[in-house]
Amino acid sequence: MERLDVAVIGGGQSGLAAAHALRGQGLKPVVLEASDQAAGSWPHYYDSLTLFSPARYSSLPGLPFGGDPDRYPHRDEVVTYLLRYADRLDAGIRTGHRVREVRPDGDRFTLTMADGSEVGARAVVAATGGFGRPKRPELPGLDSFTGDVLHVTDYRSPEPFAGQRVVVVGAGNSAVQIAAELALRSRVTLASRAPVRWFKQRPLAGKDLHFWLKITGLDTAPLGRFQKAPATMAVIDDGRYRAALAARAPDRRPLFTGIDGTELTWQDGATEHIDTIILATGYHPDLTYLAPLGALDGQGRPRHRDGASLAHPALAYVGQEWQRSLSSASLRGVGRDAQRAARRLAARLATA
Repeated sequence: MERLDVAVIGGGQSGLAAAHALRGQGLKPVVLEASDQAAGSWPHYYDSLTLFSPARYSSLPGLPFGGDPDRYPHRDEVVTYLLRYADRLDAGIRTGHRVREVRPDGDRFTLTMADGSEVGARAVVAATGGFGRPKRPELPGLDSFTGDVLHVTDYRSPEPFAGQRVVVVGAGNSAVQIAAELALRSRVTLASRAPVRWFKQRPLAGKDLHFWLKITGLDTAPLGRFQKAPATMAVIDDGRYRAALAARAPDRRPLFTGIDGTELTWQDGATEHIDTIILATGYHPDLTYLAPLGALDGQGRPRHRDGASLAHPALAYVGQEWQRSLSSASLRGVGRDAQRAARRLAARLATA
């Protein structure tokens, strides 16, 4: 069986940042990516997605994003950037390698691929799964809804919903952005348990919000250890989305109270026919491949502190939402967590 130095599971932004940091510590990482390219989930996001952070705050260590640093890059620009980063990375990247299971093997690990092949590794970095399992909350009557229900992970563009009556459930960035673009072609309601909270994209002196997050230290503060469950972030807005909600395109309502077939009941007692419900309700971690290690809690979440596994000293995480800070699962922040994980693993392997 082939023996690797460090196996990095996942070839998206987190895995690439981890491989770069591990190389900087003199280790020889091999990235195992399930898909056919090292771009993570980015190619599968909805067509109109743009970053909420400017290009100057949206790069991985060692390679600036390029172009106008104050622009907000589109999804496809991010995919191109990640592929360029992977091409320049001095590490083995194996696409088409889906890890099915990681088992303990003495003081090492054995990784089994989806095709049944196996490799060994002295250390493992879990750099995938943070957004792998769409969250479908228990909502009143949702199981009895006979229209179409989909999660934002399956949403691409507004064209298939033209002329429909659509309800988008959620109050975060994706929920508001998708509801606003759907409202150009459909009648749309944004439904949530709590009102939408807003952050101005340029709150002071014409500077982007991320400039202020950086200089105040809020972007890197270790708040993740206090987050038992990731909080819904306020919507970052340049004024367009708040204006859209003010114009009721989409309108915003409290969460519905029941559903009968395709008839939905609102809190004021009104009922109406709904064609489609889109859930913008977040994700659960998808790390079931680590279950044999005893590394997960009862809800399938990683047991860790700042990305260091509490179950195995040679297991680390990179890219989990609120892993350490507000920016842990973002392009701008994942590199910091990767460097921290790489230093710990290098020290561990040096004494093993």
